[in-house]
Formats: sequence, C-alpha cells, structure tokens
Amino acid sequence: MSLPHSISRLALHTPALLAALLLAACGSSPGKPDAAEQPREIAEAAVPAPTYDDVPPAAMTLFEQATAVMATGDYLDAELRFKDFLLRFPDYPGAYTNLAIIHAHNGDDTAAQAAIDAALALNPNYAPALNQQGMLFRKTGNFLEAEAAYLKAVTASPGYALAHYNLGVLNELYLQRLEVALQHFEQYQSIVGDDEQVERWIADLKRRVAAAQG
Repeated sequence: MSLPHSISRLALHTPALLAALLLAACGSSPGKPDAAEQPREIAEAAVPAPTYDDVPPAAMTLFEQATAVMATGDYLDAELRFKDFLLRFPDYPGAYTNLAIIHAHNGDDTAAQAAIDAALALNPNYAPALNQQGMLFRKTGNFLEAEAAYLKAVTASPGYALAHYNLGVLNELYLQRLEVALQHFEQYQSIVGDDEQVERWIADLKRRVAAAQG
C-alpha cells in the first residue's frame, strides 16, 4: 500500500527517519474513483530521535539506527535496538512509543499497551504515545476512547498534526460526524499546509455537510 501524501510530507519535516505505518484502510469504489473518494487511512509514524541536551551522542546514534531499521520493516532488530537504548536512557518516552508501534504491528496488543503505559508514565501528555493509544483503542473498536486519546494529544500538543488527521478519519468513518471530521482535517491542513489529497477530502466533506444541512 502506498503512503498517503500527508504522511510522506510529515516525514520530510522531521529530524529523523519516520516509519509511516498505515492501518485500517477503508474500501475504495470500483473502477477509477474520484480523488475525494480515495480511502482515508488511520496513520502513525515512528518517533524521531530525542533532542535533549543530556542525551549522550552514542545513545542518539543508537536511537537513530533503531528508527532507520524500523523504517525497513525489520521490527525484530528495531525492537532489540530500542530496548538497548532504554537500558542506557530509560526516561525517553519516544522509545517506548516506537516499541508500542512495533508490538502492534506484530499483533501483540498487550505488549503494545504496556509500552504505551510506560511512555505515559514518564509523560502523561506525550502526544505520540497518546496518538498510539488512540490507534490501539480504534483497533479494538473503542471509538470514543480513541477520540479521547487523540483529543488529549492535540490538547497537549496543538501542533501535532497526526492526531488531527486521525481525528478526521475517526469522526468521518467510524463516528459519522462529518462536521467534526471537517474541522480536524482543516486543522491538520493548517499545520501541514500543502497536502493536496486532504484538501480534496476537505472539499468533499464541505459538499456533503452542505447537502446534509440543505
């Protein structure tokens, strides 16, 4: 499955390699669909390397290597590297969040939740971990809990575009709240700025909202 433009553009604006890992695609129309009808997909991205002043260069290198390995899809090697990083620098929630992504892709939701819990124990307002918590709730059908996690992420970090994107998808596809979905896609677009696909989705949602109100 190809990456949506939104996630590839996010990857270009982060300091480290991102693993753009897409889940829960909805079905597309037969034949060649209109651009606005392209599937909306819940999205996640690996957390980049820490930027704290007290992180030793060796640990930074280890984290960057683990993220690069994760981007290749070698989750076993990446998992071992992140665990090695946490032995040296146990207080960085991003490593736990990346482990949560790895466990989720391995189908181990229990381990994914444990890693999310560890990240949030270090920082209850850590937006990437809250986004991952939302993804796990969405996966298990707990849509309102997913919404709450995403909303906490954007409250803690208003510029965290990925959670706005996922709120747009969640509200459109799972909660059937078109106006709320539109608001979050517009907020995402205001942060990212040049996502043509999401711009088409926004136009499509505006037409549908207007039709429902008319």
